Amino acid sequence: MTIQVETPEMPFSLERPTSPTEAAQFCTALCATMEKLLNLIEAETDLVRSGNLKQAGTLQPEKSRLIHEYTRGMMCAKEHATALGNLAPSAAQGLKRQHAEFQPVLRINLAVLSTAREVANGIVSTVAKAVGAQQKSTTYGPGGIAPQGPRAASGIAINQSL
Repeated sequence: MTIQVETPEMPFSLERPTSPTEAAQFCTALCATMEKLLNLIEAETDLVRSGNLKQAGTLQPEKSRLIHEYTRGMMCAKEHATALGNLAPSAAQGLKRQHAEFQPVLRINLAVLSTAREVANGIVSTVAKAVGAQQKSTTYGPGGIAPQGPRAASGIAINQSL
């Protein structure tokens, strides 16, 4: 028995282009995917910067789909670079140019997400330390003996859903 995995339909063919029209259509469709992904990443960056993490999290399914399309398309473009360059040189150059413009935007997005993660980790650490400090006794125990050292925090909950 074989299990069939359903894969989303790509907006472009992953086969080697055999005509100038096919090559141009591939480049145009991949550029369109890249543009959609770029817009989505910029929206996510803006939402995270403004602190709307829950709303930014709702973009994840579409972002994941577009990243899949983009990655598959770029692997295909790399594999068929010679055919694309020969059949549709201007479209292939446009694709290269857009890909080069895409990289800095992606780096900015990754930096913003990394900063947000560090801030969230810092907040969680601060709260955990505060909870642990509250458990530390400031008086003497029975018989005038100093209490044992502070115990680790044992009751902290984190909502990890975005």
